[in-house]
Amino acid sequence: MIAVEHLTKRYGDLTAVRDLSFKVDKGKIWGLLGPNAAGKTTTMRILTGYLPATDGTATVGDFDVFAQGNEVKKILGYLPEVLPLYPDMTVTEYLRFIASLKKIPAAKTKESVAKAIRISGLESVKGRLIKNISRGYKQRVGIAQALVHDPQVIILDEPTIGLDPAQIIEVRSLIKSLRGSHTIILSTHILAEVTQTCDGVVIINEGRLMASGSLEELTASVRHKDGAVVKVRRNTAEAATEIARIPGVEKVQRQDAELKVEWKTGQDPRDEIARLCLDRQFGLLELRPTAMSLEDIYLKIVSGGVDQ
Repeated sequence: MIAVEHLTKRYGDLTAVRDLSFKVDKGKIWGLLGPNAAGKTTTMRILTGYLPATDGTATVGDFDVFAQGNEVKKILGYLPEVLPLYPDMTVTEYLRFIASLKKIPAAKTKESVAKAIRISGLESVKGRLIKNISRGYKQRVGIAQALVHDPQVIILDEPTIGLDPAQIIEVRSLIKSLRGSHTIILSTHILAEVTQTCDGVVIINEGRLMASGSLEELTASVRHKDGAVVKVRRNTAEAATEIARIPGVEKVQRQDAELKVEWKTGQDPRDEIARLCLDRQFGLLELRPTAMSLEDIYLKIVSGGVDQ
């Protein structure tokens, strides 16, 4: 549904985006993740037609972003980081205005606005002036204006920025409810945003692609050793010493009441670990695989700690 190939954007001597390539499949929510000034907003503005690219290609649906920009805008909804709201309009008036800008036929405007209000959870404030509603509801209005013409693709730039924890949960739930019926790119520098909302992620830093794929794919790409966490009822120190002697085990690290065990990829001594704990009556409570958090993956990738 979205394909970016060798995208580059320069501002004089500054290169904001460098040879960026990635794809997003239809109906998926994909995170565009990176630190501040990584090039996320520039990439989104190019995809939405607000900025030209210096080099490369980008397609949304069946349309070329640069050669068929007007066609792209018809199937795309965009929430910029700075909300495009008119505070002296009511929520409904504003969405009707956006519907007219999107060239929705007059006969369908009422239905389209009502649907956007319903999906975005704005029924209770639809008659209120935008300046009199909360920051969370304003963010919902921003999402509703991106949805009002029922686009195939939605691009959201930092959709939860400035919200309180309860509002963040509400907006994330709203975004997840759009999965399947819309293809979504969600820009953020908040790691939890990706793990709780997205199907996959594109990680960029200094305008360069660092990694792209599902969380499982990224985990596999940075994992050089396998391991497990072992928790026993008694004699934790002795258990650590004995487990370290098992063939194939490279490292045993004690973390509070748990043991973090590592071994080389291709080996799996978990049967031996379980048997040892039972034979020595350590009281095996838990034996679970270790999993890298997105924070671990992100820091490893951005710091250049993964082979490209």
